[in-house]
Amino acid sequence: MDAFPAFFPLAGRKLVIAGSGEAAEAKVRLLESSPAQIVRIDGPAAFLAGSYRGACLAFIAAPDDLYAQAAVSAAHAAHVPVNVVDRPALCDFTTPAVIDRGEVVAAVGTGGASPVLATLLRHDIEARIPEGAGRVAALFRKFQDEVRRALPQPHQRRAFLRAGLSGPAAEAAMAGDMELASELFRDALAKGEGAIGRIQFVAGRGPADLLTLRASRTLAAADVLAPDPGADPAIMGMARRDAEQLGVEAATPSRLVALAQEGLRVVRVVTSAPREVELRSIAQAGVVVEVMLAAPGA
Repeated sequence: MDAFPAFFPLAGRKLVIAGSGEAAEAKVRLLESSPAQIVRIDGPAAFLAGSYRGACLAFIAAPDDLYAQAAVSAAHAAHVPVNVVDRPALCDFTTPAVIDRGEVVAAVGTGGASPVLATLLRHDIEARIPEGAGRVAALFRKFQDEVRRALPQPHQRRAFLRAGLSGPAAEAAMAGDMELASELFRDALAKGEGAIGRIQFVAGRGPADLLTLRASRTLAAADVLAPDPGADPAIMGMARRDAEQLGVEAATPSRLVALAQEGLRVVRVVTSAPREVELRSIAQAGVVVEVMLAAPGA
């Protein structure tokens, strides 16, 4: 990872756009839907540290190198990080291609190396994120504290929220009926349904691009990972970073069953077909088992 992506909260913050022309107007269009205060400056004001004071970020659309360097020096004197259009060497951060769905924001960056590639990838991702996704995120934010109080265990919260993403409350939010969505969400939380644990087998030989979408989502939702030796690192990299990992000796069927009975999602990343005796042992314990091998032709 050559650059670390980060999201800056913008509510109540100040952003400075220095310069003029189409590049400056493009930054305005990018940021105009945000809750931040947008301050435009140009000319000599761009060379004064006071013009940037109190801002969290500055964007500089420079007509020439001298303008850019002077504006960057002024912003740095005010301790404000800068992005300079078309001059990555002067940038403290680069501006990614952004997918804006309100509460849901996705971004694709290339470190300034290829904005065109970032834009193409943004279009691909944008097609997969529905317009109502931001409303679903807003619904979950609204009930964040209530969910934490009702479901103190992290795996319980994850299970509830995973189910909620495809439940009637999320459907109502996606359709724009936030009042109904809130009622349905609160009703689901009041039922207090326990998390249903399961053990899922995912093919781990690789390559990673042969995994089905369902298998990749399974890795992303894992509470516990139990990989075989030699599992493809690219496949392991698709799993949740904070998932607990079990070594091969600790990943006995009885241990996996016990974890699943606690309501955890256990993912076995296997480099060969699961042994029949292992599957039979798990099934006899009454735990849900799913086997997801590589796509046909792997």
